[in-house]
Amino acid sequence: MTLQLETAGFVEKTPLEHYVAPDKPSLVGLTRAQLAALLGAIGVPEAQRKMRVQQLWHWIYFRGFTEFDAMTSLSKELRAALAEKFTLARPEVVAEQVSVDGTRKWLLRLPGETQGERPHEVECVYIPDTDRGTLCVSSQVGCTLTCSFCHTGTQRLVRNLTADEIVGQVMMARDRLGDWPGATRPIDGIIPTGEQRCITNIVMMGMGEPLYNLDAVRDALLIVADGDGIAISKRRITLSTSGVVPNIERAGAEIGCMLAVSLHAVRDELRNELVPLNRKYPIAQLLEACRNYPGLSNAKRITFEYVMLRGVNDSIDDAKALVRLLKGIPAKINLIPFNPWPGTKYECSDWEQIEKFSQVVFDAGYASPVRTPRGRDILAACGQLKSATEKLSARERMALRAMAMVD
Repeated sequence: MTLQLETAGFVEKTPLEHYVAPDKPSLVGLTRAQLAALLGAIGVPEAQRKMRVQQLWHWIYFRGFTEFDAMTSLSKELRAALAEKFTLARPEVVAEQVSVDGTRKWLLRLPGETQGERPHEVECVYIPDTDRGTLCVSSQVGCTLTCSFCHTGTQRLVRNLTADEIVGQVMMARDRLGDWPGATRPIDGIIPTGEQRCITNIVMMGMGEPLYNLDAVRDALLIVADGDGIAISKRRITLSTSGVVPNIERAGAEIGCMLAVSLHAVRDELRNELVPLNRKYPIAQLLEACRNYPGLSNAKRITFEYVMLRGVNDSIDDAKALVRLLKGIPAKINLIPFNPWPGTKYECSDWEQIEKFSQVVFDAGYASPVRTPRGRDILAACGQLKSATEKLSARERMALRAMAMVD
């Protein structure tokens, strides 16, 4: 049974389990300082460590190598020592589903042992567009929060992901998409037109609340943004939060990526229902933290996410109140048609109403794109992630796993 902690009327889940490292840890997700310390532990002289760390960084994060033997700039002795103690493992692809619109969802099994009966699994989603390829990454097994419109929020919180498990999702996706230099890419129309890379953008919008796992998320995103490796610009990395106010400033100062805030309501009484975290950090506190976000400017705007729920938060009065609330904050307002999931009580707003809402926001001077739902048919759209594959029969899971093995 999920343990819960109640604060100021907000019921906060606490982890059921803790991370148990595998016998041979992966070097993926380690900082340069951590890599240097491990090299010292296996006998690499201090004078050589900086050079060896840079070589490993290149092989792991620029070339995407999965075997130490292929790292030809390292001595055979060092390669053997590394292989004896460590791996370059990524999360295991248990199942891969492809939507009719090209969106891909992977169910991933994490390395290491568990304290429970089931291996720990998360979901990761790739969304290709003509001008970009976006990878939606998870930060927790389950979720701390209980947002009433979100499928992921109905899941228990098992534990936080480690930095290597977060970076590992990016590595796995680049493996599957052939997104490393010289790799063979699948020929099925998933590569963004005009882009040399499949994955151009990262969004921390998968399972979990990233700011309840800030240290690991920070370390992982700094690795993803590092110019000597994966090298995805911080302006192409977006961290989404439901409003963990104390950590918003830290995220801006320590990561420096783009920020998205799951707002979804303009009144505390409604947001208390939709996003119960609001009982702990109400709208006024949340918006004040947004105004103080480090680096905030017209060139670095905050995205406010607003799910469109029929008869709940989609009136013209709501649109006008939203504009008033955000006055003075450099912002973009992302309107999200609600993505249904089994058992939900909510319905998506009519398209005509969404357009009227959007026009009010646009007329006030804010960009107000309506997010095109992607991957609905495989429960990969916004708010739908829940490791639904857990519910499949053993035979169905084996079939999906076999499909995932086919390149």
